Amino acid sequence: MQTLVELLERSLFRHRMWVILAFIIATVALAWQATKLQLDASFNKNIPLNHQYMKVYTKHEKQFGGANGILISVCDARGDIFNPEFFTQLKAVHDQLYFIPGVNRPLVNSIYSPSARFVEVVEDGFSGGPIIPANFSADKAGLARVKENIEKAKVVGRMVASDYSCAMVSAQLMEFDPQTGEKLDTLDIAEQLESKIRTPLSTDNVSIHIIGFAKMAGDIAEGAKDVVLFFAIAIAITLVMVWLFCKSFKLTLLPIGCSIIAVVWQMGLLSTLGFGLDPMSILVPFLVFAIGVSHGVQMINGIAKKVQLGSDAKTAAQSSFKALLIPGGIALLSDTVGFLTLLAIDIGIIRELAITASLGVAVIIFTNLLLLPVIASYLTFSKLAVLEADNANKNALFKLRELLVATTNKKNATAILICTAVLFAFGYWQSQNMRIGDLHAGAPALHEEARYNQDTFLISDRYSISVDILKVIVEAYPAACTEHEVMDRISQFQWRMDNIPGVQSSVSLASVAKAVNAGYNEGNLKWQTLPRNSASLVQATSRVETSSGLLNGDCSVMPVIIFMEDHKAESIERVVAAVKEYGAEFGTDKVSFRLASGPIGVMAATNESVSKAQTPMMLYVYGAVIVLCLLSFRSLRATIAVVLPLYIVSTLAQALMVGLEIGLTVSTLPVIALGVGIGVDYGIYILSSMMTQLKQGVHLSEAYRNALAERGSAVLFTGITLAVGVSTWIFSALKFQVDMGILLTFMFLVNMLGAVLILPAIGAFLWSDQKK
Repeated sequence: MQTLVELLERSLFRHRMWVILAFIIATVALAWQATKLQLDASFNKNIPLNHQYMKVYTKHEKQFGGANGILISVCDARGDIFNPEFFTQLKAVHDQLYFIPGVNRPLVNSIYSPSARFVEVVEDGFSGGPIIPANFSADKAGLARVKENIEKAKVVGRMVASDYSCAMVSAQLMEFDPQTGEKLDTLDIAEQLESKIRTPLSTDNVSIHIIGFAKMAGDIAEGAKDVVLFFAIAIAITLVMVWLFCKSFKLTLLPIGCSIIAVVWQMGLLSTLGFGLDPMSILVPFLVFAIGVSHGVQMINGIAKKVQLGSDAKTAAQSSFKALLIPGGIALLSDTVGFLTLLAIDIGIIRELAITASLGVAVIIFTNLLLLPVIASYLTFSKLAVLEADNANKNALFKLRELLVATTNKKNATAILICTAVLFAFGYWQSQNMRIGDLHAGAPALHEEARYNQDTFLISDRYSISVDILKVIVEAYPAACTEHEVMDRISQFQWRMDNIPGVQSSVSLASVAKAVNAGYNEGNLKWQTLPRNSASLVQATSRVETSSGLLNGDCSVMPVIIFMEDHKAESIERVVAAVKEYGAEFGTDKVSFRLASGPIGVMAATNESVSKAQTPMMLYVYGAVIVLCLLSFRSLRATIAVVLPLYIVSTLAQALMVGLEIGLTVSTLPVIALGVGIGVDYGIYILSSMMTQLKQGVHLSEAYRNALAERGSAVLFTGITLAVGVSTWIFSALKFQVDMGILLTFMFLVNMLGAVLILPAIGAFLWSDQKK
């Protein structure tokens, strides 16, 4: 390995200008490619398409709609929709939504839809028609008639708010744009909802409230624009901190510049490979920058110390390159492999994040371990000040270093490990309470006061049905709805589900057929039951159109639509468990109750996939780190010393998630892997310096003292600097960025403390045979 390093060192530094020229050409080319990178939000990327629920979802999506829907509540500030202005605006919203490309037009529903009809019992039998007749005029008589029709149609609480203050327009989105045949641009849909519906059609008296995946993705993308500001703040903070560290403007620019080049390369490569940047993974470039700075500071720290001892810039750069290429390369390789393990999770957005992060970390090997020292070899330094002054005994860093060296004393090490064990035990106990899924109402990626969540709360409050819908697909055989036994099983299943805590209400073909049957018998509630003979059952179900979403063309599939009170993790778990239990009870060889469709079906599948992937992901991440540490150090003791603190910190991070009520979701699951990938760098840099000395017989305390003198200040600096950078995320407009900022700040700091406190304390027992 050392021979290869020396060969690479000679090749690079003998052809420095060619190396720099090659990097310039590559950077210009990839920067050009990066300009073509676009935000890319797709509904299907957020769901585990191979999950059994999602196979049912995709199978029946065209017939019964999916979960990628739009709900638009048009509300009157006066509290009463029955006025000409409101109906003018409601029709305009319905028509405008209908003509937005990508909207599934047959599934656009409101009281203006032709399929929105009422049926009433009259002397001669039944009478009915559209809720809003063709000759509708928004005068006093016309509005009174529409109000009657709405009440007859029993759409109050669904298409019309329970207090008559709002009316709903809903639609389903396609996956592909029918005009271009290309994948639907979700963010463009979100923009059109604002520019073509909310902005032009809102008035002083009429307000428009929009929710749905496309709108949520658009709001997240809008909030993600602030990431550029946070990125600039992080660069500014890092610039100041690096200058304070090395007191050299030239050395300050090196790690910052090379890390920015790494981000440019990452963006360019993503664009070249045909990927976009999802709003949920837009934070990854910052992490790449942070990792790059971490490794760049180690390199300039080594160069600064060599220059201070009298070496010229080229010699110092070559020496630092040889000393840091192996530990830096192993650390970055560990990061890359750790991120690639996320590919095992069968959710598109996480796989894209894995590719985005691993590409970024991989290019750091070139920009910060190869390019940086080559550029540094051309610099000249007249006076170079580093943190450690000549009189080291009086230096604050020296005193801190000696304090840290004391951790290798067995008595002190025992105390540290006991405290660590207590913290770990508490963290492990707390981490068992970590929930899978969302723990709060509304869109978890956005703050509670965000307009999207406020719109969600308004719709939930004013309508008797919720926006959290679970569709249980009942698959039978043609004309199954004409047999009492099948309909009765659906009815009993629905009644059981209605009594599950967390279920607001439900509807199915069976419940509608009961109401129709009562209508055929003068509206007598005693007849609100399922007829036992096929002829009467046909009469009761024939009035229900396929556009209702309660049956398909041949009556072989009949969904049970369940409206839930919320989409909290525990609610979903409870309802899904009940569906499985009662589905098995009432299902037969010919009739099956299958999960699932609707937004809650998607969430249930995602939560189960996240839960299933959690343990394998951690095993893959730690497995990769362990293998690379064994290959690098060729020592089981060294591997334990690096990995054990990482595992402790990961467990404490999970406990922190419980304390902060952060659920394990698609957006938070990768954070633990990212934290492990970044945290391993500290331990590798410290231990690689120690191992060289330990193999030569140097006592642990002296080896650790020398490692701290060589690399300790850079480890402390990067841990603090990166934590300060991500801590600014608490001011983000995105809730998930705030959560990630808190978790990453914790992991940056505590992983750094683990490397300088727990690692040497463990070493005091693992290398207890090392003589002084």
